[in-house]
Amino acid sequence: MTPAQLQSRIQKGTVPPATLLLGPEAYERRRIKDAFLASAPEGSVTQHDLSELTLAEIVDDARALSLFASERLIWVVNAELALPRGRAAAAEEEDGEGEGGAAGGSGDGASLAAYLKDPTPGVTLVFEAIRFDFEGDDKRKQERVRKFYAAIPDVVELHKYSVQDARAEAESLVRKAGFRMAPDALDFLIEALGAEIARVAVEIEKLSLFAGDRVISIEDITALVPDARATTIFALVNALGRRDRARALGILDTLTREGEYLPLALAFLSTQFRMALTAREAGLKSSGQIQSHFAKLGVQMWGSRAEQVFQTVSKFTKPQLERGLGLIYKADKGLRDARPDDRIVMETFIMELVR
Repeated sequence: MTPAQLQSRIQKGTVPPATLLLGPEAYERRRIKDAFLASAPEGSVTQHDLSELTLAEIVDDARALSLFASERLIWVVNAELALPRGRAAAAEEEDGEGEGGAAGGSGDGASLAAYLKDPTPGVTLVFEAIRFDFEGDDKRKQERVRKFYAAIPDVVELHKYSVQDARAEAESLVRKAGFRMAPDALDFLIEALGAEIARVAVEIEKLSLFAGDRVISIEDITALVPDARATTIFALVNALGRRDRARALGILDTLTREGEYLPLALAFLSTQFRMALTAREAGLKSSGQIQSHFAKLGVQMWGSRAEQVFQTVSKFTKPQLERGLGLIYKADKGLRDARPDDRIVMETFIMELVR
């Protein structure tokens, strides 16, 4: 089940007796919880923590009839903590038989499975299992959680937003907030916050209070977003891509004072120069052509990003781009020396790059 499907069921009043929210995405989880709370009668909501209670105790609470409410919402956090540990976990993995929590012989899991065969009318259980992702080292742990709660048929996977989905949602949030943001500033915000839509939503809410009648720019985001040091790195890359030496030196001063990790800026700049070199060798004459060309190569690119690459193509000749990549390598090596003076290394790099 998708988050949107669950929210639709909540609005229709057809929620399942138990739901498992699986995955780390905080934004959709918050929206789901808000939807549940909005539909729940006053005084009918209980929150339990599996770091404090056992699953069997929570099931006993679900079975108990309330004297004050015919409908109840029981929200359970830290659902992962119900899983067997140590020898019990090893036995569960070796066995792999049975249904739900009973697979590993867990009494708690068996009590949940038994309850869901005859759930209490009017009671809704929601379990949050948010610690593990769907990829990498977390994948196996995530599967253990899913297996343990297999008695719950309604599972909502909360995947992290893709960059494209995060931008689309951010555009919608800006429209709802009733202010304007330059497209490149919105891209800048998404990129600076790693497309974490929960953080993006918070910053958009703050920016709406600041905006008034003005259009939010990259400079506004650099000044106002808490991760200003990260956004300033992108500003430095953009300034160097435009051969704006004065602006680049000013931004470098900010980064140095804030103790930013400067090799990160060189890594971003290297990517931009390589893209610009590819675009120049392909004879691309506009940001639209650059965006289309990289899309054919399987590299998705926003319009504002294509414009940045085009600016770099316009400001640097092919030999200058090739020389620039060499200077980036030299500066990166200098920053990694035993006791470098980062500011002198970067100032030398900027002066040589845009002379």
